[in-house]
Amino acid sequence: MGGVESVPTDPSRCLQVIGAGFARTGTVSMQMALTKLLDGPVMHGATQILEGSDAYCRTWIRAYEAKRRGDREQTLKHVREATRGFVGTVDMPTLDFIPEMLELYPEAKVIRRDPERWARSLAGVSKNASPWWLRYVMWPVPGWRWFPTFIDNYAESTHRLHASQRKHEPDPELLTKYNDWVRSVVPEGRLMEMELGQGWEPLCRFLGVPVPPADEPFPRANDADAAERYARNIFGQLVQVWLGIFAVLGVAAYAALRLWL
Repeated sequence: MGGVESVPTDPSRCLQVIGAGFARTGTVSMQMALTKLLDGPVMHGATQILEGSDAYCRTWIRAYEAKRRGDREQTLKHVREATRGFVGTVDMPTLDFIPEMLELYPEAKVIRRDPERWARSLAGVSKNASPWWLRYVMWPVPGWRWFPTFIDNYAESTHRLHASQRKHEPDPELLTKYNDWVRSVVPEGRLMEMELGQGWEPLCRFLGVPVPPADEPFPRANDADAAERYARNIFGQLVQVWLGIFAVLGVAAYAALRLWL
């Protein structure tokens, strides 16, 4: 989490860039950079799901379910529906559907950013990613009620990469395995691996777009800070929703009691 919602307005636009950097490896910065270079909506996965509708979240859940069943046609259908109109993607859940997106968008290029202090950064999020009570707390909120189920589906793919993730202990070995997997599925010439400090030029050269002016620095958002701010905002909204629910229940109970007496 931590990016900003992008709203596709032209469904005919095709995906040009698949951001394959694992969560907390500069995905917010990459979203900001690609939005500028491609002049279009770039999806930051978890943020998009939380800001979108129940139907959008369910589309990704159905994509996961179809992939587990080995139903390639349905998997492609749901991934196509969920990515329609975006010019780029970063973060989950698209990380789990890179082969499908490469098939759907044969002209798209893949970019993977190297991490900085990745395991430490992810540790705080992993411990509280999807507590058992979250699905009950979020259920009354339209657009959020399916998010815990989505997180469970995403977590399964992480578990398959590294067993220690079941203990919520991020290990740098997980990122190594993920990066090796990305290299194995992306055809030669379509993958760029970049460091955080390389700036605009290598990325623009790879994408074939003009380099921004020298006085415009490459975005350097802090994924951890952005995610923390977003989580606080969600928590605040949930508190307001449940206070409203309890207030309504209290008024209803009082009214019922008055009628009974």
